[in-house]
Amino acid sequence: MFTSDVLKGRVALITGGAGGIGFEIAATYARLGAKVMVASRNQERLDGAVTALATEGLTIQAIRTDVRNYEEVQSAVATTVSQYGGLDILVNNAAGNFHCPTADLSPNGWRTVIDIDLNGTFYGCHAAYPHLKKSEYGGCIISIATMLGLSGWPGAAHAGAAKAGIISLTRTLAVEWGDDQIRVNTISPGPIGDTEGVRRLYQETGREELERKKTALGRFGKKSDIANAAVYLASDLGQYITGENLVVDGGRWLKYVAA
Repeated sequence: MFTSDVLKGRVALITGGAGGIGFEIAATYARLGAKVMVASRNQERLDGAVTALATEGLTIQAIRTDVRNYEEVQSAVATTVSQYGGLDILVNNAAGNFHCPTADLSPNGWRTVIDIDLNGTFYGCHAAYPHLKKSEYGGCIISIATMLGLSGWPGAAHAGAAKAGIISLTRTLAVEWGDDQIRVNTISPGPIGDTEGVRRLYQETGREELERKKTALGRFGKKSDIANAAVYLASDLGQYITGENLVVDGGRWLKYVAA
């Protein structure tokens, strides 16, 4: 789909990059020539990510980071720049979520999701900015949102508010940092079948067939669908795109509206 060197020379830092969609993006970037640093709170998963790609002959770096802590995010950025000589791409993928009716949601539960999703994204953007504006390719920030940020979803007030905040933050930064040639976009995935979340929410509860029918294409997406979107936005192919929310959901959003 992409030439094997489409990201050659670019340096990428990916939070939440040790598993799921984040790891898929990291692996795809590495295969296409990028120098990759993955960040996660889970050291075991970080080690597993490095080992998994080593079996393909690919080398990535990893750093333990809690995105709720600004100093740790700063350290992850500084380590990436020290290891690779700069930073061109930031992918804010770290996220936390759980289903809970709003009336039952504790202030601590609310705060935890806001801290990881929204504050963690802001911390990443803020810490990366001085380096991204020096990128010879033009800096690129991609934050993983969801359609929760654009719709009302029962049991997801905390995540919906966080994702809506990320989309709004993205648009603001796209305007503020455009003169620095930094492009800032979000990707909103639909249900991705080969992820833990969809397995837990739909497949293990017997809702898989019903949920598949809610998409216009009648199927779940794959992690590679999101990774490919992230390549497009990070590469020269997307060099005139900024402030956008790229929805990759198989038409789920459209079918809900049509219904």
